Amino acid sequence: MLDAQHIQALKEIVGEENCFDDKAHKLAYCYDATRNRYEPDAVIFPRCEEDVSRLLAYCNTHKITIVPRGAGSGFTGGSLPVNGGIVLAFEKHMNKILEIDMENMVARVQPGVVNKRLQEAVEAMGLFYPPDPASEEYSTLGGNVSENAGGMRAAKYGITKDYVMALRAVLPNGDIIRAGKKTIKDVAGYNIAGILIASEGTLAVITEITLKLLSKPKLRQSAMGVFPTIESAMNAVYKTMAAGVTPVAMEFLDNLTIRAVESKFSKGLPVEAGAILITDMDGNLPEEIELQMAKIEEKFKENGALSFKKAASEEEAKDLWFARRNASQSVTIYGKKKLNEDITVPRSKLPELLQRINAISERYGVKTPCFGHTGDGNVHVNVMVEDGSDPKQLEIGHQAIEEIFKAAVELEGTLSGEHGIGISKAPFMHLAFTPEEMNLFRAIKQAFDPNNILNNGKMAL
Repeated sequence: MLDAQHIQALKEIVGEENCFDDKAHKLAYCYDATRNRYEPDAVIFPRCEEDVSRLLAYCNTHKITIVPRGAGSGFTGGSLPVNGGIVLAFEKHMNKILEIDMENMVARVQPGVVNKRLQEAVEAMGLFYPPDPASEEYSTLGGNVSENAGGMRAAKYGITKDYVMALRAVLPNGDIIRAGKKTIKDVAGYNIAGILIASEGTLAVITEITLKLLSKPKLRQSAMGVFPTIESAMNAVYKTMAAGVTPVAMEFLDNLTIRAVESKFSKGLPVEAGAILITDMDGNLPEEIELQMAKIEEKFKENGALSFKKAASEEEAKDLWFARRNASQSVTIYGKKKLNEDITVPRSKLPELLQRINAISERYGVKTPCFGHTGDGNVHVNVMVEDGSDPKQLEIGHQAIEEIFKAAVELEGTLSGEHGIGISKAPFMHLAFTPEEMNLFRAIKQAFDPNNILNNGKMAL
């Protein structure tokens, strides 16, 4: 608990109108997309980088926990104040697009800028910011960097780390640092920006982000392939990519997910299909897209596709993508509690991964609808628990999840492709990392944050 003296000191730094310890604010900032709840002792809205610096210096001296928070849209509890302390929220003041540099094709933003807002701003100028997490309408760029967010366009364009050129950040002792440069090339010094990306706010507080932009492609084409089995669809993914095709997105839904979407929305989906693949191509020349689409259709059919449909209009493209965009909410027909994980494996391992998930589901007697970004090997696995209030059912679900994590790691994969570790996956870090590697992580944490005030209790650090 923060005493009245601490609260007053914090108000003097940011102003009374930006520091709150009332119940309403504590409740409003006690949860994220996991729906777990941990109340902070206070919520502070910094106005600028200097506020952040002074706050951290004060908290470091008095050993007060600081938890940076974007929009609270994370699925692993990365922004939850599990040990109380202060939630540092950026959406009120530090939410500005500082610069869109057309000549160098970069943008400078504050951490509270919503992803979609930047996309729309740069597209109005003929530019393009590709990372598009499912939460793009509300997630912030500071949160995207802290979790290294991905999205559907990752198959062609990569993820957040591929666009971060430089960061400004505040260390726990209040020191302000700059990591990276606005230049395309920079090999001077350690890659501190790379260490801060995906660090979940455990090392420093990001106050400014410089992002690479691209030219906006003029044309786009969507298509859908229907497959008899999940294995045939997964084979089609990596064989298509290996044939030299680079789709913007290559997304899949398994049979359980297809049935769930159809049950909720009646979109005429092929409910007997083992899986569907939805893909996007973009470019500037019609013949370029036509050639790539022809190659995708060829590879899909070589791997057993029952049908292949290209969207003839923007409206048809939206219809094709509807099922994927509504998959997550639809699978709740299978249970009141969804244990949602985002494992990633090399694309060639996707057929075996899905086979193993199916076997694990049968062994534990749970339904596990799967969908996700197969173009980059990222599968969203949803172990459904019929009654989330039943400890026995929850335990069975968590056992199944642990087996699925083990399978992903054995197939040279990882625990998370984009959701991060937070508190949800922290107990499983030992599956993916050796004791020596975990000790190295802790040494890095100690070097940045010797008093352990920044987002402590996360990532098993």
